[in-house]
Amino acid sequence: MSAQADRQRFACRGDYGRIKPVPVPLLDLDAQHRPLRDALLAAMTRVADSQRFILGPEIEALERELAAMLGIRHAVAVSSGTDALLLALMALDVKPGDEVVTPTFSFFATAGAVARLGARPVFVDIDPVTFNLDPAQTAAAITPKTKAIIPVHLFGLCADLDPIMDAAARAGVPVVEDAAQAIGAAYKTRSAGGIGAFGCFSFFPSKNLGAFGDAGLVTTNDDGLAGRARLLRNHGMQPKYYHHAVGGNFRMDALQAAVLRVKAPHLAEWTHARRRNAERYRCLFKDAGLDAMITLPLEPAGYRHIFNQFVIRTPERDALKRHLDEQGIGNEIYYPVPFHLQPCFADLGYGRGAFPHAERAAGECLAIPIYGELTAAQQQTVVSAIAQFVHRGAGVAR
Repeated sequence: MSAQADRQRFACRGDYGRIKPVPVPLLDLDAQHRPLRDALLAAMTRVADSQRFILGPEIEALERELAAMLGIRHAVAVSSGTDALLLALMALDVKPGDEVVTPTFSFFATAGAVARLGARPVFVDIDPVTFNLDPAQTAAAITPKTKAIIPVHLFGLCADLDPIMDAAARAGVPVVEDAAQAIGAAYKTRSAGGIGAFGCFSFFPSKNLGAFGDAGLVTTNDDGLAGRARLLRNHGMQPKYYHHAVGGNFRMDALQAAVLRVKAPHLAEWTHARRRNAERYRCLFKDAGLDAMITLPLEPAGYRHIFNQFVIRTPERDALKRHLDEQGIGNEIYYPVPFHLQPCFADLGYGRGAFPHAERAAGECLAIPIYGELTAAQQQTVVSAIAQFVHRGAGVAR
């Protein structure tokens, strides 16, 4: 679906200099869960009464329902988004001495899963507009040792997959989509997680579709890879106590599956609300005279952004963050240190300046509230607080 088809127009006029800020959380899960309380309790009671806590019918039902919802042939429920990445790489036989190309700007699990298998993460800079893996630099990073490429659909926007998939195909290298933040996102009519060899999702509570703890999903359209993932998910065991490979314990709890089954039917509605709020922010920022001073996230033509985060950019990020903290406005820095500057990867030999776009993003990015239950009044409070900071610094009276 195009961005234009999902947009609405809003009345955005407001007195940005005189509105008294009130606290606005970065995320309000209670507002999401309160209307579902009875259904959630009933689902958890159903699992407790069944005494089937590991794998079993709840997991199987969730996998069928999510595969149908995403339009992907296979969905394999796992214990976390991190384990989804680890399992996908294990299923592709990534091992010590191999290389895996990843962006240097993402949540740590993207590179951490590679390192845990003894492989070498090969970092690539990001596109400065989308924050996602730069396709040209990705192609240049492929070597005979490359065993996989992990593009990240950061903040809910898909990476530019066509050139990445083309480069991977020429080299005979599989692509693992890190879609941890992008359930429901789309790239040129195709669902995130259904384009590469594997897709990896997280159901961490703060995600657009969140569990009541850690949980994740591996997706694939390949029957053989799906079978391999299911085998490795449970210690490489089939049947019980007969082990064909060394896998791991990557099983999702049935309680988490039951919670997700209650919440998943509401995902489309919640996604629409996030997209509506993103459009309202654009209107509010423009009306406040901020659109030339604060860089807002973009949605390129042909993409569907699901706004797991609404990340703005400003060179005055740290001062703005302090101001928003003082005003009680929820915010978060995603992510303050790129992988190549993390102490645990110092032995890879990268230095400051190696990936300038990622380093600049790490110093300028700030997430502000975007959850679906966020009200128009709360959004105006957020923008008013930002306007007060920007115009005060510029010496502008409003």
